[in-house]
Amino acid sequence: MPIKPEILKQRAVAKSRLFQIEQLELRFSNGVERTYERLAPSGYGAVAVVPLIDTGEVLLIQEYSAGMDEYQWGLPKGAVDPGENPLEAANRELMEEAGFGAGQLHYLKSVCPSPSYMQRGIDIVLAEELYEKSLPGDEPEPLARMTWPLDALGDLLSRGDVRDSVSIAGLFLARDYLATRGELTG
Repeated sequence: MPIKPEILKQRAVAKSRLFQIEQLELRFSNGVERTYERLAPSGYGAVAVVPLIDTGEVLLIQEYSAGMDEYQWGLPKGAVDPGENPLEAANRELMEEAGFGAGQLHYLKSVCPSPSYMQRGIDIVLAEELYEKSLPGDEPEPLARMTWPLDALGDLLSRGDVRDSVSIAGLFLARDYLATRGELTG
């Protein structure tokens, strides 16, 4: 098993409203020293929600992705607020972004979209037994919605407007979780 590098120095080099960049001076077990930068964790975490419709379809939302300067389809997601656990945050985000609440929530896994540059992951949650309920959110415009059969992920991924790695990972995690329950063939 590899030996983790020794952190010789750690300091914040930039900070914005949403992000803090840390610089790490590292020494590896072979004596080589390097400088790395990473996004430091802020806030209380983040969640992505896989809303499952009774028909075996998932509910996706379309929102503007500033990093790519285009609209993308993906899962409802957002920050965990102070005092919330990931399941509570997932249900709130689902209500804010998709207009539904969930009667059942299942924690699936924490994933890290870019482990080389990010310290914190995003918790993936499966939402079942959906019911209509909206909460005001922080989105600047109404979000479009569509449903997609969870057993047809290949067709969804062939679209150019589905590229969010967290959403893709969440959809596969949900599909596999449901397959273990005998609800999908995968």
